Amino acid sequence: MSIIIAPSILAADFANIERDVNMINESNADWFHIDIMDGVFVPNISFGMPVLKAIQKHAKKPLDIHLMIVDPDRYIETFAALGAEILTIHFEACNHLHRSLQKIKSCGMKAGVALNPHTPVNNLIDIIRDIDLVCLMSVNPGFGGQSFIENTFEKVKQLKKLIKDNQSSSLIEIDGGVTNKNGSELISNGADVLVAGSYIFSAKNPKLNIDLLREN
Repeated sequence: MSIIIAPSILAADFANIERDVNMINESNADWFHIDIMDGVFVPNISFGMPVLKAIQKHAKKPLDIHLMIVDPDRYIETFAALGAEILTIHFEACNHLHRSLQKIKSCGMKAGVALNPHTPVNNLIDIIRDIDLVCLMSVNPGFGGQSFIENTFEKVKQLKKLIKDNQSSSLIEIDGGVTNKNGSELISNGADVLVAGSYIFSAKNPKLNIDLLREN
């Protein structure tokens, strides 16, 4: 499988959101990665349903929705109605993870689980076959533009082994501080999806930086 590039809309220019969404539509990126933050689970608030609806109106590629919120079960049906193709919830935010994943799938979406930097991948051993995507946070969640945590490389290796040992088909997504400088090592260690925000949207030529990520 070729690498999947998912630009993070959190780093886009919200005064020109339609322009930036169309840029992704016209680029060689594969998904839109959209972070939803509640100011409780993480120390920041991003945007809610009206802005997501506006993005969905113009997006021509799959919406990869990453919920950084407490009690995500409350909104699973809402995000399905807003067009999410992948819905990722945090391991640390769920009391009954298996039930939450089943609800996501019953709504017609692929189910993802995100792990904060301090959370060991072995916490997923009993449920890895039920997960379509594991999002490894390579920065502490809440804000864009942070430095990549180097231990992520080892964590990707551990997760890849867990997936293979349990005959899971889960994809590995890396979110935070991803650039063309660390992308190749992430891919060689087993990553399938690279999320990039500042690296793409702060560039003079965002489409070129998307291509550089793909060339890793």
